[in-house]
Amino acid sequence: MSPSLLKGFEVEMYTGRPDGTVVGCSSEAAAAIDGIVTEPDRRNLEYITPPEASYQGQLKHLLEPRQRLRLWLEQRGLTLLPGSSLSLGDSQRFERSDPDNPYHQFIQDSYGTRVVTASVHINFGLPSSETIMAACRLLRCEAALLLALSASSPFLDGQTTGAHSQRWRQFPITPKQVPLFRDHQHYIDWMQTQLAQQQMRNVRHFWGSVRPNGPERPQQLNRVELRVCDLVSDPRDLLAITAFAELRLLQLIDRGRSEDPLFGSDLNAAELAALADHNDQQAAASSLDAELRHWRDGRSISARQWIHEQLQDLKAWGDEQPAMAWLDRLPALLERGNTAMQWLQRHQSGESISAILSADIAAMEALEQDLLEGGLG
Repeated sequence: MSPSLLKGFEVEMYTGRPDGTVVGCSSEAAAAIDGIVTEPDRRNLEYITPPEASYQGQLKHLLEPRQRLRLWLEQRGLTLLPGSSLSLGDSQRFERSDPDNPYHQFIQDSYGTRVVTASVHINFGLPSSETIMAACRLLRCEAALLLALSASSPFLDGQTTGAHSQRWRQFPITPKQVPLFRDHQHYIDWMQTQLAQQQMRNVRHFWGSVRPNGPERPQQLNRVELRVCDLVSDPRDLLAITAFAELRLLQLIDRGRSEDPLFGSDLNAAELAALADHNDQQAAASSLDAELRHWRDGRSISARQWIHEQLQDLKAWGDEQPAMAWLDRLPALLERGNTAMQWLQRHQSGESISAILSADIAAMEALEQDLLEGGLG
């Protein structure tokens, strides 16, 4: 068995009032609180957890910055909001966090509020560049499953959108066409071409469901970054989704080419890239109920069934892996539905979007306090 992987999170959240109204304050929060980072729009902010293999350690890292932030926000009558889209608005207006930042100006001019979303990026440390490339191929072809588990953005501007992840449906994937990288050199060559053709402004301007990452991209890599997930407010569910992804990567390391889509599929690399992008949009539309195409042979399968089958395989394979204990939360999530599905069900039963948000804002704060007081268990 391979050892547990180093992992870390980049968590984006909205700030606002207890009724769900978004109120931007990221530049002030970042100036006052260590570890808080601004985004181009001041209504969402970010914090980053340090790399650590332990799930209990990451639970602590996920909660403690929120506690510090909540104390600061409370003094201003504000709080943290669940969800990954501007549920109550206003998506027609961009609120700059740093009006003098030229890169932020480029983002605003190029994409508008399509980028004003909240999400969680999950990073996994891996031992070699070619392992990172294989991990990118696997996670790219299974990203739709992770989006399906995490979807939490069915509302925009006070309306239902018809999607479970409005965030992913509107987010500007850049560049629009990304191949399935054959190896590290393919990735280096592709990145250099995109930069030369100005398809990307810099190495960070690669916004896809998954990407290689490291200290000196594209040459020096040390991790794979999963970027597809909506914000998961309950950190225990986030860690369960993370465990699912980590165990798939550990299976890839253990089993080799049979778990690598480039070698274990009936489809070629171009077909796999198209399949992955199609699946991501299907998952954005209907998450766990989405009809996807399996990367092994292109057959149709629901997201919920694919995850169920994968969980059965993981349990048969990885009993001794520390991450296995966290998978126990996923069957219940599959049964009750993700945040978007629960919110839509409540809305269809007559609950207003503001009432849904207000209840979940209070529930999120209470859960965090319970976890902190209960020894993070």
